[in-house]
Order: sequence, then structure tokens, then C-alpha cells
Amino acid sequence: MAQVYRGGQPYPAGHPGRSTPHEVRTREFAARRRGVDPDEVREFQARVADELAALNEAVRLLSQENDRIKRALRDWQTMHARECRPPNSGHW
Repeated sequence: MAQVYRGGQPYPAGHPGRSTPHEVRTREFAARRRGVDPDEVREFQARVADELAALNEAVRLLSQENDRIKRALRDWQTMHARECRPPNSGHW
């Protein structure tokens, strides 16, 4: 898979809009008389929260798929083991 670099860190090319941990840690917000722009902070927090929610859902779905594939492999191996003859018992 092609790699693109953003913030010095590689990530899959299919996800160029995703934040990197480095960006989250080093993000600076516009200064205001009484601190940072609260709307900008809330917008950033919402973006990070949405991204984390999507990633958590992807991990959950991939974990389910992984479990399904493992079960299918075990079932296939069990079926295949029953059908195989022991070594040196055939014509060959």
C-alpha cells in the first residue's frame, strides 16, 4: 500500500484527512484576549471525538470479522483432518 507522509509519520494513502497523534499533541489555537478561541477548540475536539468513534467502530468490526475467519478456519481444518488419510496408508 502506498504511504504518504504527514507530520513526519506515514499513514495509508486512503485516509489523508485523518489526524496523527503528533498533530493532536502539538495543535495550537489562535490566541484571544482571554485565551484560545473556544469555538475553534470545540470544533477540533468534535473532529477528534468523531474520528476516535469511527476508529473504535472499525476496530470492533474488524475484531468480529477476525473471529469469524478464525472459526471458519478451525472448522475447515477439523473437516479436512477427518478426510485425510494417515501418512503411508494410500497407494503412493
